[in-house]
Amino acid sequence: MPNRLLALYALPALPVAAIALPFYIIVPSYYATRLGLSLAGIGVVLLLIRVMDAITDPLFGYWSDRITSRFGRRRFFFALSLPLTAVSALMLFWPPSTAGLFYLAFWGAALSIGTTWTTLPHTAWGAELVSDYHGRARLTAWREGATVFGTLVAVSLPFAIGLERADGLSGLAYLGLFVAIGLPVLGLMTVAWVAEPEDLTRRRLALVDGLRQLWDNAPFRRLALAFLLNSFANAVPASLFLFFVSARLGAETLQGPLLFAYFLSAVAGVPLAVLAARRVGKHRAWCISMLAACAIFFTAGFLREGDVAPFVAICILTGLLLGFDLALPPAIQADVIDNDTAMSGEQRSGLYFAAWSLISKLALALSAGTVFPLLGSAGFDANAAESAAPAALWALGALYAWLPIPIKLASIAVMWNFSLDELEQKRLRERIENA
Repeated sequence: MPNRLLALYALPALPVAAIALPFYIIVPSYYATRLGLSLAGIGVVLLLIRVMDAITDPLFGYWSDRITSRFGRRRFFFALSLPLTAVSALMLFWPPSTAGLFYLAFWGAALSIGTTWTTLPHTAWGAELVSDYHGRARLTAWREGATVFGTLVAVSLPFAIGLERADGLSGLAYLGLFVAIGLPVLGLMTVAWVAEPEDLTRRRLALVDGLRQLWDNAPFRRLALAFLLNSFANAVPASLFLFFVSARLGAETLQGPLLFAYFLSAVAGVPLAVLAARRVGKHRAWCISMLAACAIFFTAGFLREGDVAPFVAICILTGLLLGFDLALPPAIQADVIDNDTAMSGEQRSGLYFAAWSLISKLALALSAGTVFPLLGSAGFDANAAESAAPAALWALGALYAWLPIPIKLASIAVMWNFSLDELEQKRLRERIENA
């Protein structure tokens, strides 16, 4: 596909990416400090929304595979989602002064449903849009590059404008306007100008049979395990980043700039991932990037207060490697779906990316459920981080820098001899297209 069409396909990822980080990081603080809601109540609401995700993800994946129209499966289902996602983002990010827990729960649930509904058919569409091994890496590079730019907007816009303004139009509200306007406009451009390929389904499976077939897909099981491990390893330092910068490095004012440098570096890492995949294959390029990340994270555990310059270098280098994590696993996932299509006769990209979404959320939950209790048992108090004992600061550094290493090494061990390479994927496509 020409770059022009790849860019048009990727455009909706930009506003969609501006939703997740504010939803789970800025919104809780904003609703607690500006609207006076209890943190306990906010926590319960967000937990219930996460539980709801476990139900809605597979449902929307299944519906994305089954609902058809003369406009296609993916485009039609994707277009239907845009009003809900746009409106709920605006309402959640620009609440009235009287908003309470019910308001947060209603619009938070609506935004979670809308985001899932928008994302799953869009990613499934991408998996089917390009059929060749390296072309898929190019497509995911465009989409994940747009995702990183959207994350940069989410990181910078609310704080650049300010979360508390006399006119009541906070930076969070501007972010809501960005999503509410940008998503329908860019989404409809994609629907209008990017064609949907032929549905290669030859037979329909019942839901139970389809889930059994998914489990029988050995390359998927292997990729899913590696992706879960690596996502868990990435979620650990992400969860501890703000604490590490403020308490371990003593550089609280640099939290925002360091995050921005990290995600900006990922923009450059995405095309590097595509180039590396062309030389050594997608799974080997991903493994090598994880190995490099282990070496870099090892050095972070020795940083002390004031070691800002070395940490800037670590943020830039690990940001580059984040580009590999963003671009390559989804491209491998598209190959794994080919294996299922060849075996089952049904092209079920939506269901597979729903499983992918659940794995990502499970990794985040495992991280939060592991590192914070460990950090607390070491005596670290988030409300008194500036006076933390040396043992607590050592534990913070060890968890941030060294805990991810054995987990990433396990992911590398799972993926290093992955069987679905370029030659095997080409054989699968010939089998599918000649069926």
